[in-house]
Amino acid sequence: MTDPRPFTTADLYDERGEQLMSCPRQFLDLGGVRAFTGTVRTVRCFQDNGLVKAVLNSPGDGAVLVVDGHGSMGTALMGDMIAESAVRNGWAGVIVNGPVRDRVALAGLPLGVKALGSNPRKSAKDGVGEQDVPVVIEGVTFRPGRTVWADEDGILVES
Repeated sequence: MTDPRPFTTADLYDERGEQLMSCPRQFLDLGGVRAFTGTVRTVRCFQDNGLVKAVLNSPGDGAVLVVDGHGSMGTALMGDMIAESAVRNGWAGVIVNGPVRDRVALAGLPLGVKALGSNPRKSAKDGVGEQDVPVVIEGVTFRPGRTVWADEDGILVES
């Protein structure tokens, strides 16, 4: 049986090889969409999702927000309300190097969500962080404007 999706990360890597970086960090698939792609946008923050909320409340135009929460599992960086705003604003997905919350609700949304896990604890809402800067997750650099692909096998980004 042929996969009806327009891509798989395994096939993309076979085709393009070293033109792509493969993120070795193991993320969980937590959204209602398992395979997603788009232009990279970024937020770097630590236990504060104010900037994540602001960015996902703006037009996404099919982009993927990569949130570098420094791998901290202390507080969730996105929940169902922020994810719902991402859907309303046309984002393809969110990759969170940290936890999310409201996993059952996230699984029902037409949004790609990859995260390290979940934590019910809310984060700060001060908006502290940086937006649209290169972020590095386990040696892989996610640069704004590049393309990212994600599915059940992992995450690829243009070098």
